[in-house]
Amino acid sequence: MPLRPGESPGFLLWHATLRWQRGIAEALEPLGLTHVQFVLLACTWWLNTHDENPNQLAVARQAGTDVKMTSQVVRTLEKKGLIERHVDPADTRARLLRVTESGAALAPRAIEAVEAVDRRFFEPVDRGEATELLRRLATPSPTSVVSTASRPRP
Repeated sequence: MPLRPGESPGFLLWHATLRWQRGIAEALEPLGLTHVQFVLLACTWWLNTHDENPNQLAVARQAGTDVKMTSQVVRTLEKKGLIERHVDPADTRARLLRVTESGAALAPRAIEAVEAVDRRFFEPVDRGEATELLRRLATPSPTSVVSTASRPRP
């Protein structure tokens, strides 16, 4: 028997995600960043501040983003003067990423803006419980997800 929309976890997650994304977009707009630009800038900044000189693939993995999309967004961040790309001497096909001085100044401000949205958004629930639930949903066990490609056809 189908669930009513208000009883469907997926439908509720969809609406919660949309509300959260609107808040993030509003917080980042004055800083001149889209949500995905923020994520890639913040991931690059974080990796750089932890003594890593990541290539685009490493940043994409850290962010959980598609590699081709990451490359396109990184080019935009480069045009904005927030990230520099350099040829990796060990692999000339790869590009190493470093935040610029401007990027290093903007990243913590953007992170604080996003964290403020998160605090307001998650205020109605226990932060530890929310974090644990989202961690479990973000990294499911291999047996908990069945892709449509591997499902038997009727």
